[in-house]
Amino acid sequence: MEYWLPVAWFGVIGFGVLMYVLLDGFVLGLGILAPFAEDEHQLDHMMNTAAPIWDGNETWLVLGGAGLLAAFPKAYATVLSALYLPVLLMLIALVFRGVAFEFRFKAVRGKPWWGAAFALGSMFAAFAQGLILGALVEGMPLQEGKYVGGAFGWFSPFSMLTGVAVVFGYALLGSTWLILKTEGRLQLIARTLTRPLVLVVIAFMGLVSAWLPFLDSRIMARWFEGGNFWWLSPVPVLALLNAWWLWRAAMREGRDAAPFILALCFFALGFAGLVLGLWPNIVPPSMTIWEAASPPSSQGFVMVGLAILLPAILGYTYWSYSVFRGKVAADAGYH
Repeated sequence: MEYWLPVAWFGVIGFGVLMYVLLDGFVLGLGILAPFAEDEHQLDHMMNTAAPIWDGNETWLVLGGAGLLAAFPKAYATVLSALYLPVLLMLIALVFRGVAFEFRFKAVRGKPWWGAAFALGSMFAAFAQGLILGALVEGMPLQEGKYVGGAFGWFSPFSMLTGVAVVFGYALLGSTWLILKTEGRLQLIARTLTRPLVLVVIAFMGLVSAWLPFLDSRIMARWFEGGNFWWLSPVPVLALLNAWWLWRAAMREGRDAAPFILALCFFALGFAGLVLGLWPNIVPPSMTIWEAASPPSSQGFVMVGLAILLPAILGYTYWSYSVFRGKVAADAGYH
């Protein structure tokens, strides 16, 4: 139990983070793409595609954070103390985005301002998440399991790169979501944006991968030590094939679901590569999941609650997306 409970919780937290990135990522992408709307009515249409389901997506963020606190309190304390400022920026931006989403539909004269707030909140939330990702991948200065890097230890050229990369990645999810959910002029704009976004995201993934050997997080070493590369190599190969299929599907009329599904798979493959590189560390470069784990009794107790809660979240998510499936008309209203 002392070995397998931390492994199970690592999988649960990873699954929660992945679900948040996939589901809330396209909503943040809609905000990032808001400046490309030709008028207020078109932005209404963009936001209405996500209006019934956007707030439920953040349940996964809560699950990931609460799971980290319950199962790996040492890692939670380390990450929060190291990344306090980026996490605070993310939370403020998410609140800002949520308020703007609701208020914009009620405003009259201030509608453009709330539209701008929706765009800025989405951009800053995505950028902050990229900063957090970059800081974790780069590795944190730890001494006897405690963070010693200072308030701005997360700030580096690499974390800035990953911050911008996540913004463009979420924009890609947003554009492919619009291809799936809209028709006519808005779908044409989304298709036009998707192809260059695919190229930009591939370029960022290449830059990040080329930078990894120069970091002290040991992620690249994990890929090449002990012959690991041969059984891990399908992940980058599949990612490249996925990018090619996404590039082709983006401009094919009548295949509206394929670009979004392929974009989700692209993110999932990137996330899988990250987790495989991090394993078994939960805080690179040296804090393993077993070192950071809470007592088995605590992990087992919370796992019982999770066994009840997780199916409920999955069921609600499936139900909401099922009910609101299909195209969203330009004159659909949000109340």
